[in-house]
Order: sequence, then C-alpha cells, then structure tokens
Amino acid sequence: MTLDEIKQLIDFIRERELSEFEIERADFKLRIKSGVVVHAVAPPVGPAPGPVATIPAVAASPAPAPAAAEAIGDDLAIVTSPIVGTFYRSSEPGAKAFVEVGDTVRKGQVLCIIEAMKLMNEIDSEHDGEVVSIYVQNGQAVQYGERLFAVRLKA
Repeated sequence: MTLDEIKQLIDFIRERELSEFEIERADFKLRIKSGVVVHAVAPPVGPAPGPVATIPAVAASPAPAPAAAEAIGDDLAIVTSPIVGTFYRSSEPGAKAFVEVGDTVRKGQVLCIIEAMKLMNEIDSEHDGEVVSIYVQNGQAVQYGERLFAVRLKA
C-alpha cells in the first residue's frame, strides 16, 4: 500500500468519523484507532519484511448511542447499526441481497449482516414495512449507530 493510498484511507475515515478502522491484505495489516498511534506492519511470513509506517490516528467526535431502530415521523423508521463492523447485503459474495429498495419486510426478517471480529451478526427488521432507502454500500465499514436502512412502516 502506498503512502497516497494510506492518506486516502485517512480521509475516508475522517469523513465518516470512524473511531476504528482495520484493513488486511496478503502483505500487510493496517489498523487505525482514534487517539492512538497506529502501526502498519507486514506479517513475518515471506522472504523480505514489508515496510513499517507510523501514521497519526484520526480523531473522531463521540456520537450519541442511538437505538437499533429509531422512528422518524409517523411512518418512517431508521434501522441503525448496533455494532462496529463491515456491512454485507447478502450471506456470501454473489448471493442475492437480503433486501432491496421497494421490498416489503416483516418484523424479524434479516436485512443484512455485519461482520465484527470474524463473527457474522444478522441484523433483523424491528418493523413491518417497505424498505425505502439503503444508506451504506456492500462491504463498507459501519459504526455503532450509523444509519443502515429506512423502512416505511405499514399502516
């Protein structure tokens, strides 16, 4: 990973006010936490050790802890992330997404998966209704309380 790519990641993290970010590739692992100096280190596997870089941590403002689903107005509920992790719209790459915009969902229906520390956590709908918006992209890192879906409640 080049220095420019690392700078782009830092900008990405600042824009989304993430408190923690981790990426791992075959030749290195990079972890950034707010308020902590972070190291990118190549794993000991391989003939030549990779570069070690120290970059300043990104400061994130603490966000209030919202509920897993908050009602907006009389007919719209926002489903938020209950954990920090990676958002997935389907159970595996190439599989059909759990829900699409316009789909009708029922209480308890799986909307997505959030991977946290190698554990797959199913996020269920807390309402009956219609998915009107999906706020995050597949494979995107999400924070606790970040908006995931908007569901128009059934009357």
